[in-house]
Amino acid sequence: MLGSRMDAHSNSKQTSNFKIFLVYAVFATIALLVYHLVAEGEFSSVLTLSAIFQCMAFSLLLIQALGAGNVHGISAKSLQLDAFAIVMRLSSTTWLEGYLPNDITGDYIYQCIDALSLVMVLGLLYRVLSVQRSTYDEEDDIVPSWPFAAGCFVLALLLHGDLNDRPLFDATWLCSLFVAAIAVIPQLWMMTHSLVKVSPLTSHFVAVMAFSRVLSGTYMWHAHNEITCEPWIVGFNHTGYAVLAAHAVHLMLLGDFGYFYIKTLMTSGLRSPLKLPGTFTV
Repeated sequence: MLGSRMDAHSNSKQTSNFKIFLVYAVFATIALLVYHLVAEGEFSSVLTLSAIFQCMAFSLLLIQALGAGNVHGISAKSLQLDAFAIVMRLSSTTWLEGYLPNDITGDYIYQCIDALSLVMVLGLLYRVLSVQRSTYDEEDDIVPSWPFAAGCFVLALLLHGDLNDRPLFDATWLCSLFVAAIAVIPQLWMMTHSLVKVSPLTSHFVAVMAFSRVLSGTYMWHAHNEITCEPWIVGFNHTGYAVLAAHAVHLMLLGDFGYFYIKTLMTSGLRSPLKLPGTFTV
């Protein structure tokens, strides 16, 4: 009897590993096809690849909510910020061309992927706050989201560029970048202050979002000088440097998490809960 239970547990774990591996494989294949066949290797398509991996991150949380039947460890506050960031970006990219990839993926693929991500986030929020609310760790999700969103919007109004030549929508694009950079804060707070171990899929979500930001930051590192603005100081492109700073902030927030994530991945595999030490802080 004990042997049968152990075999069943082992088979379940292998199945879960396969599901995670399959998600990684599917989205990596989509990214390669888009980069090589659609964008024909154009460097600007890195922005579209970033959007693809962002979509992958949300799909991992959906797998947790639908497959595991619970939303333990998922921060609704972070999801609210992610939804706000995507809406702000789409308000610019669906009808203005200033901040789109220069290749063919900027014509429709980039926006469609963002729209799909938005649908996923809204679906996740519905499950967290309604369908599976009994498994939502609401007492640990205490970092407010809207003060961050409001602060980012005000900052974007002050620092926006002029590629759209429409100040409001230049600001909404920059706001989306700022909000995306700090959207992880409620999730990290929840992960580090909860007594429940971090779900493997939740930790994969944070890691894949970080990879998405690395891709975006790589493009912006080369293109930030092209994001022009009306400078406050002659010769100083404050918008370009604000874009780089936003990516840097996101990576700094995830510095310690990245170390423990990779350590757990290398020693325990894809399905192991993330073990964070008591001294880990956000």
